[in-house]
Amino acid sequence: MASTAVIIVTHNSAAVLEPCLSSLAGQSTPPDVVWVADSGSADISYLQAAEKKFGVGVLRFPANIGFAAANNEGFNRLGGVDHVLFLNPDTVPHHQCIQQAAESLAANPAAGILTGRLLGYDIGVRQATGRLDSTGVFRKWYGRWFDRGQGEVDRGQYSSPEEVPAACGALMFCRKKALENVLVAGGAVFDPAFFMYKEDIELCLRIRKAGWTIWYEPGVAALHGRGWQRRRRRMSPDARAMSARNEVLLYQRHPSPYILWALAKYAAAGLLRI
Repeated sequence: MASTAVIIVTHNSAAVLEPCLSSLAGQSTPPDVVWVADSGSADISYLQAAEKKFGVGVLRFPANIGFAAANNEGFNRLGGVDHVLFLNPDTVPHHQCIQQAAESLAANPAAGILTGRLLGYDIGVRQATGRLDSTGVFRKWYGRWFDRGQGEVDRGQYSSPEEVPAACGALMFCRKKALENVLVAGGAVFDPAFFMYKEDIELCLRIRKAGWTIWYEPGVAALHGRGWQRRRRRMSPDARAMSARNEVLLYQRHPSPYILWALAKYAAAGLLRI
């Protein structure tokens, strides 16, 4: 049977980590190993509690080294597993998520990365919102990347398995040998220059250039808290600037006329601060 490792990057994630780890412990096919890579949490007591309760491995970094770098540190600790699941701490996979993802990858040998049907999750009350969060990441004709279906009422749309342009980094179920095929300098999976934002898309573009596909499997389902907390809807100017800067960097790494859109976005968010 194929083996799976899970990597979760945390940063002050005390409010969301336990439901995530509980869902992994209750999987029909539990992961073989779980690494929690903490990037500079102010209070690490919740990590110590998780380590004791769930038996996960914890990597602690006193400073915030970024989402990409922390995932890379977790990846560097892996042994000879077949699959790697990069999972956000505010994501709660359904109990057959890992099993169905592994079966889907086995049935699609060209797929290097698989993503699933992410559903909105209200962390405050710990229940689904009834709306979609992501069914794959797509690109507008002028260059803007977006999560398909985000915010739509879940009526069962986007219910067919298919190849998609990119996968949301909240749930990326990866074939390890595909990742090993596209490592950047220093043996990193995610380009550490991105810190956070767009690093998932950049990885997907690298995977596709190497001849692999990105696969959307709607039967692989999970709840995701992103965007359903009011405080996260108010993105700071610094965060908007970083996201815009990374979009420019994305098209420097993967040259495209879409860089014109990215430069305009950066001028607005990064320079004009709007």
